Amino acid sequence: MTVICKQDVISSVADALQYISYYHPLDFIQALEKAYNKEQSQAAKDAIAQILINSRMSAEGRRPICQDTGIVTCFVKIGMNVQWDSDLTVQQMVDEGVRQAYTNADNPLRASVVTDPAGARKNTQDNAPAVVHVEMVAGDKVEIQIAAKGGGSENKTKMVMLNPSDDVAEWVEKTVPLMGAGWCPPGMLGIGIGGTAEKAALLAKESLMEAVDIHELQQRGAQTTEEALRLDIYDRVNRLGIGAQGLGGLTTVLDVKVKSAPTHAASKPVCMIPNCAATRHVHFTLDGSGPAELTPPKLSDWPQVTWEVGDNVRRVNLGNITKADVQEWRSGETVLLSGKILTGRDAAHKRIQEMLANGEGLPEGVDFTNRFIYYVGPVDAVRDEVVGPAGPTTSTRMDKFTEMMLGEAGLTGMIGKAERGPATIASIKQHKAVYLMAVGGAAYLVAKAIKKARVVAFADLGMEAIYEFEVEDMPVTVAVDAEGVNAHQTGPDTWRVNIAEMAK
Repeated sequence: MTVICKQDVISSVADALQYISYYHPLDFIQALEKAYNKEQSQAAKDAIAQILINSRMSAEGRRPICQDTGIVTCFVKIGMNVQWDSDLTVQQMVDEGVRQAYTNADNPLRASVVTDPAGARKNTQDNAPAVVHVEMVAGDKVEIQIAAKGGGSENKTKMVMLNPSDDVAEWVEKTVPLMGAGWCPPGMLGIGIGGTAEKAALLAKESLMEAVDIHELQQRGAQTTEEALRLDIYDRVNRLGIGAQGLGGLTTVLDVKVKSAPTHAASKPVCMIPNCAATRHVHFTLDGSGPAELTPPKLSDWPQVTWEVGDNVRRVNLGNITKADVQEWRSGETVLLSGKILTGRDAAHKRIQEMLANGEGLPEGVDFTNRFIYYVGPVDAVRDEVVGPAGPTTSTRMDKFTEMMLGEAGLTGMIGKAERGPATIASIKQHKAVYLMAVGGAAYLVAKAIKKARVVAFADLGMEAIYEFEVEDMPVTVAVDAEGVNAHQTGPDTWRVNIAEMAK
């Protein structure tokens, strides 16, 4: 009989969450390097380069890979011969580990979990509770798989009840383009098939805990139905030409995982969950000898990738920018921003909407006229940092506020990640504004361009407060220009054709 102590679980969970906040799994980095080396789309290659550089910087600085440090998912497999030395439940022990990890003074992680999701949505301030799945298995050990899942990728989860004769790969091929780029490709797709609706979702999530091994599978060939399906979906999705960050390219997915379970004869439940470019998970075993020991990877394991902006880059001083200036910018070009920008995301936009509707006007000290807003919720700063990792959040969520911000508030431009909807693109074109894209998954790299930061409004919203950032050479791509030309449309369209031609 193995005795597992409460503190060993708590310490192991806390250490694991700190570990995955700044260390990508090496198999993921190696797959990303392969994608970088074969990529022919310059926009996609540049995006992958920034993700790889950011990953190495995070490993060196032990700071989060992404500002969205996720909601914690934990699979706990408990041996039937395990005895607990604990006055807490498994859920409570994991939650305490989460609290300790996310409030760590040396590397605080962003608290994103809210209670009362259908109502007040109040932040718990420590990212607890985690989502914990417990399974009793044979043996005398406790195996824990833990991940920090970003909201941008989690929000793109798709679920369907197919007919028994329907083709799963065909459904995936039709569905992935509907996910947009908010899940920050290139990443992984986890697919669960069978059981019931909730079982399919659980299978999909658990499959994402597996190592990247699609290249090995390609070399040896499929031996099971699941393996054949993985290869089929991998090829179909990459032929879509969506590419890194949705800008068009050869690699959209680095791997596809499939897990299945027996199901009803009349049913074929399927769930697809993507993992983003900030894939973060680790596995460990507790055997009663103490907390888990996680061995840090060697920095020499990271590829030596560099990224230069090139000679045709447009450098912009935001202090004297006008709408006439941004009309010269063209979709797809690289821009380096210097000067002051304001930030704001979901909660701030909602409050602004309420204030304007009530005739209150904007908060004191906040003026969006001829300015740019950055959709971001940064990690708290430590030591000599101006701000913690501060990569973009998914811009699509702000689409419903765009007309208000451009028409009433007077914005000139927006900065975020992923595509914008048709109505938003029409609004951008009407107001001769511009939408710029920063690379999702490069949060620590982006933060290095921020030289000053201060909260100017809504401090009670925490990471969703309105900040003023002073930036220097912040790299962005023109995603939608003042004429409404959309790089998230033109890029994939071009590369879908290119890939088809290459196949011939």
